[in-house]
Amino acid sequence: MHWVVFLRAVNVGKANRCQPVQIAKELAKFGLVNIGAVGTFVVREDVSESVLRNAIAKKLPFKCEIMICPARDIMNLASKDPFSQQPSGPDITRFVNVLHKRPRALPSLPLSLPSDDDWLLKIIAIQDRFVLGLYRRQMKAISYLGKIEKLLGVPATTRSWNTIGRIAKILEENR
Repeated sequence: MHWVVFLRAVNVGKANRCQPVQIAKELAKFGLVNIGAVGTFVVREDVSESVLRNAIAKKLPFKCEIMICPARDIMNLASKDPFSQQPSGPDITRFVNVLHKRPRALPSLPLSLPSDDDWLLKIIAIQDRFVLGLYRRQMKAISYLGKIEKLLGVPATTRSWNTIGRIAKILEENR
């Protein structure tokens, strides 16, 4: 099976530093394609999830959450346009939180923080292990991303919708 791997809290500030490009080279037998600097990989070869997880964990000089999703789940997510009815512009980032597992309880949606009238972060949908939302490009908005984990009770890592698009394009090329 083909996979997409998301590492949590890698290369943010001065903590949990690693070289995703080097990890991809060292795990070339799995067909890893590195996407960016924060630990996102497309896995193009058939490998079991447990073998993949162990191989990546051995390459990291620290412990971190490793979220591994079937490639088909990312393709399914990317095939829809969940942001079509949402505001856009240079001051708004569309994002996906990849959860370690599906949350037990879901909040009412849409959920706007700090408020509906003056939101900095808005969750518009939760599809299985994926939280889709928007945040305004303001420093205060970043603190609200961390609140998603607490709200859902599940570790999460954030990627932009553009990154999901790049992943989907690579997966499509390898079909």
